Amino acid sequence: MATKAVTLQKKHATKISTDYRYHHSKHVVKQHHTVRKSSSKSVNQVQAQATEAMAEPAYTIPVFRQRSSEDIEEYQRVSTHVEKGLAAIQEELHRMRVATKTQVENLAIQREVQEMMTKKVDLYEEVHRLPDFLVALRPHTVWEKTPVKLFCTVQGKPNPIVKWYKGGAPIDPLSAPGKYKIEKKYGVHSLIISRCVVSDTAEYSAVAINQYGTATSKATVTVKRAAGIAAESCHLGLVPHLTEIHPSKLEVTLLEHFKVSFGVEGSSISLVCTMVVVPDLPNVPPIAQWYRDDKLLKPSKLVEMSVGGGAARLTLPHLAKDDEGLYTLRIFTKDGTAEHSAYLFVEDAAPSVAGAPGAPMSVKAYDVNKDYVLVAWKPPNTTNEPLITGYFVDRCEAGSDTWVQCNDSPVKVCKYPVHGLSLGHAYHFRVRAVNSAGIGRPSRKSDKVTAIDPAESERLQVIKLDGKPDIVIKDDDLEGDVTIPGEPTDVHASEIFRSYVVLSWKPPSPRGRAPLWYVIEKCLEGTGAWQKINTAVKLQSPRYPVFDLQDEKSYQFRVYSVNMYGSSEASMPTKPIRKVDEHGSERPVGVPSAPGQVVATRNTKSSVFVQWDPPKHLNNLMGYYIDGRVAGDKQWFPCNHKPFRDTRFVVHGLVPGDTYVFRVQAVNQYGLSDESQESSPISVEPALATPSAPFGITMLSCDGSSITLAWKTPKHCGGSKINAYYIDKRDADTVKWKEVNATAIKERICTIDHLTTGTFYEFMVQAANMAGVGVPSAPSAPMKCEAWTIAEPGPAYDLNFSEVRGHSLVILWKAPVYTGASPITGYFVDMAKKGSSHFVTLNEEAVGHRYLHVTGLEEGESYVFKVRAVNAEGIGKASQASEPVCAEALPGTKEIVCGVDEDSGDIFLSLEACEICESSQFVWSKNYKPIGDCPRVAVTTKGRTSRLSFNAPDKDDLGRYSVVVTDTDGVSASHTLTEDALNSMLELSYAIRHPVIPLKHELNYEILEKGHVRFWMQAMKLSPAASYRFIVNDKEVTSGEGIKISHDVATGVIQMTVDHFTKANEGTYTVQIHDGRAKNQSSLVLVGDVFKAALKEAEFQRKEHIRKQGPHFSEYLSFSVAEDCTVMLVCKVANVKKESTFHWYKDEEELVPETPPNVMSGSCALPIPLFSRKDHGIYKATLGDDRGKDTSLLDVSGEVFDDIINAIAHIAGSSASEMVLQCTPEGIRLQCYMTYYTEEMKTVWKHRDSKIASSEKMRIGGTSEMAWMQICDPSDKEKGHYSIEISDGVKTHTRSFDLSGQAYTDAYEEYLRLKAAAFAEKNRGRVVGGLPDVVTIMEEKSLSLTCTVWGEPTPEVTWFKNEQEVASSEHTKITFDGGKFASLVINKVTPEDSGKYSIHVRNKYGGEFVEITVSVYKHGEQIPEPKLGQPKAVTPAVTPVPPKSPAPPPKTPTPTPHKAPSVKSPTPASTPASTPIPKSPTPTPKSPTPTPKSPTPTPKSPTPPRSMKSPTPPRFMKSPTPPRK
Repeated sequence: MATKAVTLQKKHATKISTDYRYHHSKHVVKQHHTVRKSSSKSVNQVQAQATEAMAEPAYTIPVFRQRSSEDIEEYQRVSTHVEKGLAAIQEELHRMRVATKTQVENLAIQREVQEMMTKKVDLYEEVHRLPDFLVALRPHTVWEKTPVKLFCTVQGKPNPIVKWYKGGAPIDPLSAPGKYKIEKKYGVHSLIISRCVVSDTAEYSAVAINQYGTATSKATVTVKRAAGIAAESCHLGLVPHLTEIHPSKLEVTLLEHFKVSFGVEGSSISLVCTMVVVPDLPNVPPIAQWYRDDKLLKPSKLVEMSVGGGAARLTLPHLAKDDEGLYTLRIFTKDGTAEHSAYLFVEDAAPSVAGAPGAPMSVKAYDVNKDYVLVAWKPPNTTNEPLITGYFVDRCEAGSDTWVQCNDSPVKVCKYPVHGLSLGHAYHFRVRAVNSAGIGRPSRKSDKVTAIDPAESERLQVIKLDGKPDIVIKDDDLEGDVTIPGEPTDVHASEIFRSYVVLSWKPPSPRGRAPLWYVIEKCLEGTGAWQKINTAVKLQSPRYPVFDLQDEKSYQFRVYSVNMYGSSEASMPTKPIRKVDEHGSERPVGVPSAPGQVVATRNTKSSVFVQWDPPKHLNNLMGYYIDGRVAGDKQWFPCNHKPFRDTRFVVHGLVPGDTYVFRVQAVNQYGLSDESQESSPISVEPALATPSAPFGITMLSCDGSSITLAWKTPKHCGGSKINAYYIDKRDADTVKWKEVNATAIKERICTIDHLTTGTFYEFMVQAANMAGVGVPSAPSAPMKCEAWTIAEPGPAYDLNFSEVRGHSLVILWKAPVYTGASPITGYFVDMAKKGSSHFVTLNEEAVGHRYLHVTGLEEGESYVFKVRAVNAEGIGKASQASEPVCAEALPGTKEIVCGVDEDSGDIFLSLEACEICESSQFVWSKNYKPIGDCPRVAVTTKGRTSRLSFNAPDKDDLGRYSVVVTDTDGVSASHTLTEDALNSMLELSYAIRHPVIPLKHELNYEILEKGHVRFWMQAMKLSPAASYRFIVNDKEVTSGEGIKISHDVATGVIQMTVDHFTKANEGTYTVQIHDGRAKNQSSLVLVGDVFKAALKEAEFQRKEHIRKQGPHFSEYLSFSVAEDCTVMLVCKVANVKKESTFHWYKDEEELVPETPPNVMSGSCALPIPLFSRKDHGIYKATLGDDRGKDTSLLDVSGEVFDDIINAIAHIAGSSASEMVLQCTPEGIRLQCYMTYYTEEMKTVWKHRDSKIASSEKMRIGGTSEMAWMQICDPSDKEKGHYSIEISDGVKTHTRSFDLSGQAYTDAYEEYLRLKAAAFAEKNRGRVVGGLPDVVTIMEEKSLSLTCTVWGEPTPEVTWFKNEQEVASSEHTKITFDGGKFASLVINKVTPEDSGKYSIHVRNKYGGEFVEITVSVYKHGEQIPEPKLGQPKAVTPAVTPVPPKSPAPPPKTPTPTPHKAPSVKSPTPASTPASTPIPKSPTPTPKSPTPTPKSPTPTPKSPTPPRSMKSPTPPRFMKSPTPPRK
């Protein structure tokens, strides 16, 4: 395929022998386009189109319409010379025809090429494609001042973007409005150049770009001039270089410039420069460009630009440290450019974690591949924070806000390879620094980066055909059918760091068309044991970072190419790779060496110029960080926040007059170098220079032979105090200047003598300082030497300002030299805004002093002032207007502080200046008159602070005091000393000079253990030299036997301890203190009742001390209540031993608890369960051994008893369950379960909010587990809401139940049922007693089974044998006497009479069976073992409703049963086994108490013996009420 392409190219080259650059036209382009669209057209059709194309001229003179006079002249000039070039045009037409004919002959070749390209398009139609030009650019040759249009058609997926270039430089239509026009219509991209000139001759290119690659098409445009007008056409390469933006025709003058600015990360800032534009056309603003560090800025989301309204503005809406740098505004003017530059500093925002590092900056992505990118950044500066230990890199897909951390552990260098990206996806990256304090703020995110294959474009071959579309061939087409790819080549380590190594290689050739990936193997040097390292990742890019290598070992790597068909051979192994050298140093060597000597020199009053020597070892230097600190301070601050490339830097934002020290650190990708040596301390002062020129020369007086002049101070003093002025003069009609004074003039006023009357003179003034004589001022206006004779005064002069604030200032001036015909009586002050000629007089009446406090100013506004003097003759001439003054306080301005010195007691006024220089002086004034040397005050100055102290101040010192700091920008302040303020300070001054030791606590006493008494007081502060003494009853007391006196300087405590406090110690106690000049005293009167109380307490403590020498109670008896309501009497014991005994007593009777008390545990407790009224009494605990005995009493009665009951009630009330309903045969019962209940608790039952008293109708009671209230024989009156209230003395615990509606109906029905069941149980038939269970009898004996029965009505009695009814006979006789006694008599029993006998007793309410087992044995036989029968109960005749709630039987006497023979029941089916056990009608509540027993005593009844069962629940069944846990 490649050979065929070359042949085609050669064939085409031999047949086209003419230069086709001059033969293009729109018709030819149309033909080419048609050929590309449909290659199936016949050659005849194409030849016909070509013939039509040859008939058209290639160049047509444009038709001019509505021409102006200038255009007509131009048209005539061109027409005159057209004839001269006609022959050349015809020759060009001939060549074009020949070229077209040649083109027709090669249509077959083009069709074959077209088919090949169409096949390629079909092959890649459904996949992403690189950009490809379907119609390429054609060269053009045009005449001067005519337009030309370049166009092309491009394809690609996704659709590519086309950018236009001229000579390799981008074309910006805005750079020359109307010159270029770029269009895109229907897939055709075009560039139109209007009114071409010779300089437009160049090579133009269209570059198509999408995320998979780029394609370029180029063409040459040649612009010709008509013959005789200019030289031959200008060819490519001979065009002189033109600026991208042509100079403007506007005149631009910059006015107010933006200054050095300071911002913080995350905030916004605007740089504004005002200007004057002539002419000022709203629609044609001047062309402005902004640069940062000499790089042109373009508008974006982070950079906003605007020009207009007399200002150029640059706004940075989201500041980051990336924005720090030198900003330059360049305005194109008529004469060139006007520029201004200033630095912008961006400091770190507040860290999220204290001490965390700042954000990195300049995050960029390099070496972009399919799934790999190398991210690099610049490290932040660290001054006082811990050192940076590493960085985290985050990525985020474009359009998403979700950031994903790329590295698990911090990377130590400022580069990190990110792999695992998705092909075709766009990403942003950011970086966060880490140190021991935490993770810092993230950097600004990088520009968008798309993961693409950079080798894709390299695999394309472009065959260029002159004047025809380029042929694009992929290497895949030339390789043929390749299945298994070749091996990669040039495997090497492109990045070697301690954290990782990046392997790089070249893709294989051939590689095949199948998708390709790579497998990497490693081995230790010399072992040959290869191991795969990317088994879990399909690596698609020829880059891979390796992280898990050991520092001290060398490795080799090799790479395989793999596709769906198999794997290639291994590449050549790399050379041995080692992360660190044999000395353990990182490869390449890490941070740069420290910079050299640092020198700081003066620059301005708030900046310093710092320069340094570069480090010896640069190691890919990124720049430098400069740090500074105030001399004497240990805290460093960063001077820049972005690495600075040069070795000299201007540090801005310093405090004028302060002294600083600087150091420098070098920066590279490994971090920061060691700090350089510190610079020498330097004071922030302006650089020393000669002063600028004085100005404002004005004439103050003239007597005909002399003129008195005054002038204004130079605006810049040159960093040194001005110490001299020199004046020159000349006649106004001459040129030569003459020196007026050979010796220096100190003041800004001078009288020039020996002048000629009537002559005009000009004057010039120069200022001098220690640096030399400055430049001369501009010549003054001509002044006529003529004597002043006016009656009004002359002008005031030397207007200056003090105490300038946002809304006020003070103006001062000097009196006129010429006073007029009478003395000056006052002054008027006029004011106007800057730029205005409208002056307003500020004072209605003339002021007699030479100053005025002006108020009501607008902050930030500038004003000018004039002063007019007044005498008896009138108002004199106004002074020269002052310089504009802005109503704005200096940054950091402070006011005068008035106070009293804490040590000396002096009253003072003090000012701390916000700026100062070496030559500055503090000038104090009273009522704006310099104080000078005055015995009433003393002025001291130290550093930035000046203090004016008063000596014996009085009313004569009242007034307005002001201070001015010379050689500054107007640092000044004032303070008015009033009489009230002076009096207050005089009182404070007296207190300081005659000090009293302040006391924190007056003299007091306390009783100590052993009965000692401590007298003490506490002063706020005591010095080691303090002295004191104790005086008792007017006698001084000193330390001695029984008395100890001491003090503690640290706490200020002075104390005296009396060991034996007796009645003799009654009296007055005083302490006197002296500490330097300060003194104080405190007294305590200890007599009468106060003394008796103290004496009693001392004696008690003495006895307590003796008691505690043996076993004793450290805490006496007290009580507590446990969660189960058990009352615990507790006490704590101390100083016990094993032999110590402990006993409990109640009312003098010893109590022996189940658990003996253990005194060695330190505490003893006596539990009292189920506490109630019976536990009243006096409890005593005794403790003793051979050392002594101690006793503790607790009277559990009265208030103590009530407190215990309340504590029990609190626990019981909190644990109380909700009320439940329980029905009984007697009525309806409401029950409330709780931990413990006793009648002593304050419990109230309520019905419909009315208190219930216990009665026959309403019975109230309880058990230890619950409280209940029973409604006997309920009726509708008892319906309603019931509640129980348990009070614990603080809180009332309430539980309630609504006994109404369906609840009452169901309860009432259950009550009636239980009542009926109880009645039936009481009156049913039953055997009361008399029958045994087993009877054993010898034959021939008579057997009598007799029992007593009962029932109401009288029951029926039936006897059974073996479940067969027994009839009365001679052998078996049955009797029932009086409805009470039933008997069965068997005469002469035989063995056949053995069996089970039973009696069935029943009436209408029920009955029961009683069984007797009868065994008959013969005479002489062994008596058989008795066998018990199984008693059974009969089914009642009238069976009541099965009970929902069991009830105990009624209370009746029960006769004592005795044994008798048993009889088996004839109805075994009616056994209690068939009777269901009733369930509780209420739910089972959860409770900590055990299952409660029946709340009322179980009534007795004539019950059967134990061997019998009843159809009703027996008494041994559990209560149906819910069990308690």
